[in-house]
Amino acid sequence: MSASHTDTSDGSVTTRLEAVRRSIQDGCAAGGRAPGAVTLVAVSKTHPVEAIEEALAAGQRVFGENRVQEAKAKFPALRERFPDLELHLIGPLQTNKVKDAVALFDVIQTVDRPKLAEALAEEMARSGRRPRCLIEVNTGEEPQKAGIPPAELDAFLAACRDTWNLPVAGLMCIPPVDEEPAMHFALLADMARRAGLPEVSMGMSGDYETAIRFGATHVRVGTAIFGARPTPAAG
Repeated sequence: MSASHTDTSDGSVTTRLEAVRRSIQDGCAAGGRAPGAVTLVAVSKTHPVEAIEEALAAGQRVFGENRVQEAKAKFPALRERFPDLELHLIGPLQTNKVKDAVALFDVIQTVDRPKLAEALAEEMARSGRRPRCLIEVNTGEEPQKAGIPPAELDAFLAACRDTWNLPVAGLMCIPPVDEEPAMHFALLADMARRAGLPEVSMGMSGDYETAIRFGATHVRVGTAIFGARPTPAAG
């Protein structure tokens, strides 16, 4: 792991963002990929609006949030000033938050069960807004983790397309913390290729360079840009 994206102890958001961008460009060049082949999703969860504004001032336009309520508090006002901002939901989505999520996010990366897919389809039909969807795959088949098991992906994807008419653009995964991520990235990229899905969201601050090597189109980087997450207040 290079120091360029693990040392977040000093430097501004702008400085760290530039370092991550350079690292992504280097990864694309090393893999023979086009410079714009990888989209950086700056994960701003738990970070204040001021930090997001600094990233926006540095030209960053794609952001990821984990919680619908937190994103709802931060992004509508920012979007008025930056209409080209693209917001991704990268955390678990409860069905009772679907209405807000469809209204707020441009991409929902965590479609992970039939009940959620059905609720999203109903709300998209009702509102006319159709954020792109990524299916979350539980590549490590961890019982405590959300996501579709790899063996069930084909059937779930077919239902998303044919039964629910969801705009599925790709796949997303979060590898097990105690395993080498490369094998999970390779599996996800292969599944996306077989399914004819163009978007592959994988890789975070600690392993996004590996993910690029295995074909990530979106990397979700938070700590390497914004620094350590603030401790959330109780309640």
